[in-house]
Amino acid sequence: MTQPQGREIRQDVAELLVRYATGIDRRDWKLLRSCFTDDCEAQYGDVGRWSSGDEITDWMRKTHEPLGHTLHRITNPFVVIDGETVTARSYVDALVLGPDNLRGVEVSGFYDDVVVRTDQGWKIARRRFTPIRTQAVAPA
Repeated sequence: MTQPQGREIRQDVAELLVRYATGIDRRDWKLLRSCFTDDCEAQYGDVGRWSSGDEITDWMRKTHEPLGHTLHRITNPFVVIDGETVTARSYVDALVLGPDNLRGVEVSGFYDDVVVRTDQGWKIARRRFTPIRTQAVAPA
């Protein structure tokens, strides 16, 4: 693989991760669903496990729709291209507020993803979220 192609793949994967965060924060479930393969396997630690793009999208919708503001920041995507296998590790910091927009949690951790090229672009085929820190947020 030549360097320009590798750079393009890295950019495409970084954009995929931003689409994921944007889909959740905008409550755009169609956009979020577009980030996962049909048979994606996702593990989010103690939060849960899902075996399809539909399952994880449905869970995110049910969980996030009643909430207040959410801000998912995904940074430092480190993309490795090994033949046809593309993996990415990225950091996530999420502020998830309850309906009152005063109380909630801040969660920090990282995603380990396997991404695949599809006819609709790059998608997450496997994801493991590793939480590092969770802290309650309350008004001062």
